[in-house]
Amino acid sequence: MEQALVPVRSLARKSAASAFERSKAAIDLVNQRLVTIALIWLSAIGLVSIVRIVLSPTPPQTFLHYLELTIPYLLVAISPIAGFLIARAAFPGRARFRPSSVHFSAYGKWSKLRPIEALRHDSFGPIGFMASLVIGMLLNVVMRTGEFLLAVPPLTSAAPDWGLTLFWLMAADTVMMNFFYMVCFAMALRTIPLFPKMLLYVWMIDVMLQLGIARTMAQFDLSPTIAGALGTLLDSNIDKVLISAAIWLPYLILSERVNVTYRHRVAT
Repeated sequence: MEQALVPVRSLARKSAASAFERSKAAIDLVNQRLVTIALIWLSAIGLVSIVRIVLSPTPPQTFLHYLELTIPYLLVAISPIAGFLIARAAFPGRARFRPSSVHFSAYGKWSKLRPIEALRHDSFGPIGFMASLVIGMLLNVVMRTGEFLLAVPPLTSAAPDWGLTLFWLMAADTVMMNFFYMVCFAMALRTIPLFPKMLLYVWMIDVMLQLGIARTMAQFDLSPTIAGALGTLLDSNIDKVLISAAIWLPYLILSERVNVTYRHRVAT
């Protein structure tokens, strides 16, 4: 029986090693292609935004109308880039290895590592399973923006109050969450110790924004169709946050890689 399991174990080790190498290659590729990713992002958002403005239910008639339609899309486009650049600039050089003085994750017994010891540890770096979370935050920005572009029509001040309010609320939600998720992405990629706590804060902000939008739009007499579609969208956003938290919180608390990389400690 033991001999029969040897090939299975060998295959499992090879598969794990292959997955690890693929995750490392993916993170390296992202690091090397950040400028290219940003240019593709701006080009894609610019093209889609032009199409959406041209097909607006309330076509722009004045220069002010063009500004009302252009500014939200411009902010949606630049917010993730701004979030990444600000987070990267906030932790230059060795400052990014400064450990946090407060740890929410107190579970277990830990031995502290000096920054140089953490850097040399085999479990240091946003690779392995951690790479899925890093890439996932990047994809979340793309999906969040896609939902906004497809689900929310661009409206000028000529639209009904509820429509204009919804457009600006959803634009603000997309801008803020694109910014904050890219802050988290940059912090994770640069192994900044505050990353796990920052991601928890961003999840809470995301949920509160959805509830705030629902409360604001409840003041308008929306048709059942509009109210139902909006409720489905907001519920979906909250569900995605809660599912992400349920999946990743245990990992962020217990993972050796997370503790070595972002908390500079190992289990004893």
